[in-house]
Amino acid sequence: MELGLGIAEAFAKNGDHIIFNGLEENGSEIAENIGKKYGMKTAFRNSNLMTAEGGQDLIDFAYREFGRIDIWVNNAGIQYVSPVEDFPLEKYEQIIALNINSVFYASRAVFRQMKEQRFGRIINISSVHGLRASEFKSAYVTAKHGVVGLTKVLALEGAPYNVTCNAVCPGYVKTPLVEGQIKDQAKADGMSENEAVEKVMLKKQAVKSFVPVEKLGEIVVFLSAENATSVTGTTFTLDGAWTAQ
Repeated sequence: MELGLGIAEAFAKNGDHIIFNGLEENGSEIAENIGKKYGMKTAFRNSNLMTAEGGQDLIDFAYREFGRIDIWVNNAGIQYVSPVEDFPLEKYEQIIALNINSVFYASRAVFRQMKEQRFGRIINISSVHGLRASEFKSAYVTAKHGVVGLTKVLALEGAPYNVTCNAVCPGYVKTPLVEGQIKDQAKADGMSENEAVEKVMLKKQAVKSFVPVEKLGEIVVFLSAENATSVTGTTFTLDGAWTAQ
């Protein structure tokens, strides 16, 4: 299951109306199916979150559809792996644009209204790479560290207005994107997919298993609760004890 879809389904189960954003051609159908399944109102947009205009467009669309935004989840992200000296500049710029700039753009666009209504929950999906580094992921690690830093600033500025901001930092989550990485890693190293998972991808984790999407969704919903006012400016790590080492 895609990470964003898993989080959205967790909110739908919680009784929340949801705005979806993505590049999927069948995005409207995905949103509609979730709405029908759980009896909630949903809508779909395909704003370009790499630009400030795109972030503002998505926020404006959400207000037109629902009239109010209580919870905002910044989840969009891409990855590229390369040695620093060979890292394509266009790939670096794309990763920075989507993985960190989009978080600022959307949060900036929604922050004033959240402060005025004296309620808001912003959850940023960072990564264990927001807390630790790995070779050949310079752009991704830079962006995800930036998300953790921005989370702390938003928490401090939002605190007097009951607007919280937290970051969730998962290890590897079993998504279609990661499944593709498993195949590529196995092929590159000349080993089976199981070996690639255990010896390469989950090497740094003490718990040799992927983070379930459903558990990530549960954490995000918990951080969005009305009584979670004191839970802000921090990171929630689901990494199989990666950062314990």
